[in-house]
Amino acid sequence: MRDLEDWLENTVKEIEPVPEKLLKEAQKRLDNLTKPKGSLGRLEELGKRFVSIRRNLEERVKEKIVLVFACDHGVTEEGVSAFPKEVTQQMVLNFLKGGAGINVISRFLGAKVKVIDIGVDADLSHLEPQGLIIKKIAYGTKNIAKGPAMTRSQAIKAIKCGWDLAKEAFESGCNLIAVGEMGIGNTTPSSAIYATITGKPVDEVTGKGTGIDENALKRKRKIVEKAIKVNKPDPKDPIDVLHKLGGFEIAGMAGVMIAGAYYHVPVVVDGFISTSSALIACSLNPVIKDYLIFAHKSEAFGHQAALEYLKVEPLLDLKMRLGEGTGAVLGMCLVELGEKILHEMATFEKASVSKGTEV
Repeated sequence: MRDLEDWLENTVKEIEPVPEKLLKEAQKRLDNLTKPKGSLGRLEELGKRFVSIRRNLEERVKEKIVLVFACDHGVTEEGVSAFPKEVTQQMVLNFLKGGAGINVISRFLGAKVKVIDIGVDADLSHLEPQGLIIKKIAYGTKNIAKGPAMTRSQAIKAIKCGWDLAKEAFESGCNLIAVGEMGIGNTTPSSAIYATITGKPVDEVTGKGTGIDENALKRKRKIVEKAIKVNKPDPKDPIDVLHKLGGFEIAGMAGVMIAGAYYHVPVVVDGFISTSSALIACSLNPVIKDYLIFAHKSEAFGHQAALEYLKVEPLLDLKMRLGEGTGAVLGMCLVELGEKILHEMATFEKASVSKGTEV
């Protein structure tokens, strides 16, 4: 346990900011393209951020991968979800068959989907031949209304799992990665993390999730409040928050974010659940935020509170709340488009176009 704790502490300390010099050089190139300065808005920002994060002004997007972590949650026994926990394993099979929303969007946009069993409450080893990656920490988390979701050791082990998978993807040629998740009940631990880290009242960060009714929502908010009261997470210690309130998939996605910052690869964040991972990762080292691209504002109630806390502006607002990484893959597409603008648009000189003067 101490070895993993030391590894995490030392790793996050080594993460460095995105070089200001490269950001300025990329901006200079953008300003010399055949367009008025800044006229392509955030697409220009994305191109600049991509090459600067990669420490290479000539870097092109090579391979896009979305890592989808699946996990079950003990808190579902409190009736916080409209769906039974068995849906998690059923959706994992749907992912592998290519029939889920994440599959359709990823196929269209040319991203690979990798599905990870990091804590499904079922033996899914028979699905390994179909492409499922088995990295199970445990058969689901414990009920956070009664005690910690997991041990501190399990939390760090799950972070390391996400780190290892991201590192493997980077070594295989991926230079743009996204995170997604599947886990019935996971808006409840995410809301508890939101409330603890942002300091917002539970009612402001806890919504209907998969579509529960008003009575169930009241019960869910009471469960989130109870989980915080019972576990007493320390907001100054993000691993304490994670192990007491979180999920293995939340930890795994945080591990991907830490790895992206460490290895200089942009990580595109999805919606409500993955932003709880970002809260954990950025609490460990605020510099990690420089490497994260927030794809969209989720329609899930409370997401805006976390975005405001992190002081980030998402790229899109399509009223989406599916999860799975669906919004993140759309974000990856925009990052790639920004990179193409930076590299493929002609300069004024090459196009023999008059640059004009500043007024």
